[in-house]
Parts: sequence; C-alpha cells; structure tokens
Amino acid sequence: MLKVGLTGGIGSGKSEVSQRLGARGAVVIDADKIAREVVEPGTPGLARVTGVFGTGVLREDGSLDREKLGSIVFADSEKLASLNAIVHPLVGARVAELQEQAAPGSIVIYDVPLLAENKLAPMYEVVIVVDAADEVRVARLIELRGMSEKDARARLAAQATREERLEIADIVVPNEGTLEELEARMDDIWADLTSRATT
Repeated sequence: MLKVGLTGGIGSGKSEVSQRLGARGAVVIDADKIAREVVEPGTPGLARVTGVFGTGVLREDGSLDREKLGSIVFADSEKLASLNAIVHPLVGARVAELQEQAAPGSIVIYDVPLLAENKLAPMYEVVIVVDAADEVRVARLIELRGMSEKDARARLAAQATREERLEIADIVVPNEGTLEELEARMDDIWADLTSRATT
C-alpha cells in the first residue's frame, strides 16, 4: 500500500485532483468529509459535541450548525481544543477503518487540507501539493464560492504559506489553468504513483 498525502491551500483545486486520482483507481480518504460524518445526527460524536457546547449549536433539523460552532471555537482556543479532542480521535478511528478495507497494493490518497500546518508530512510516503498562486486562488474563491476579497484573503492568511507547502512536496501539481490542462497532467502523476507503489 502506498500512502499519499494530498494537500493544497484553499482555492488551489485539491478536490479536483482528489476526484481525478479516485477515478484512476486510488482509494481516497477525505479527512474533511469524515470530520462531517462523525458529527452527523444520531452519532456519538454529535452527542458529545452538544454535551460540551449545548444544543444551541444545532440547527432546527437536529444537524450541527457548523458556522455557529465555528464562530464559538475560532474565537476561543480552549473551546477549539475541546472540539478537537472530541472530533480528532473519531476521525482517526474512521481513517484507520477505511485504510484496513483498502486492498493490498492500493494507492491510498489522504486528502488533508491542513497537512503542512499540522506537520503531518512524515506520516506519508509521498506528499502531493496542488499549487496555484495566491492571486489565482483569491480570484477562484470570489468567483466560485462567492466570498468577498477580504474573506478570501483572510482564509489564505490562516493557512500555511505557498512556500511552506512546497517545502514538503514530493510531487507538485501546478494548477493555475483550466480543468482540461489539469486533466492532461493527471496521467503522468498517476503513472508516477503507480511506479512508486510497485517498487
């Protein structure tokens, strides 16, 4: 099994790369998606979150109001630590489960947004960084996600710098052009991963 960490700053196109690797046969484990799954209604994770933060962090339908919870925890480092203490072990357990289900010889892609920030590179045999200039990423966040320029720049500033990410990269995927240009690069990247997996 080849363990590959995939990361890239917000707006870099990491999800596009993740989908394309999955389409080529990689087993994709998406940390963000799992973090949402472990606090869905009816889960022990959500029960523990409401036990600590109260039912005020729920929407009317009983699901977690991520924005409301975010505004609470990002303003208070102790509360953020409390939330992480609930969610991180649950995510870790689910990741381990998915990893065990992967067939021998699989290329397992761990889609991890904060890989550089949390210094997780040593956990993977290969680190792929999807790279785009800050201005390109800001423009994408404004155009594709409807963010204001101020919000987009604040999001970028809260993450690792482009240089910090590139420092940990074994493979860099430049992604400042079209989706067609990105697709054209993917076969080479897949061939690279496949050869690493068999050596």
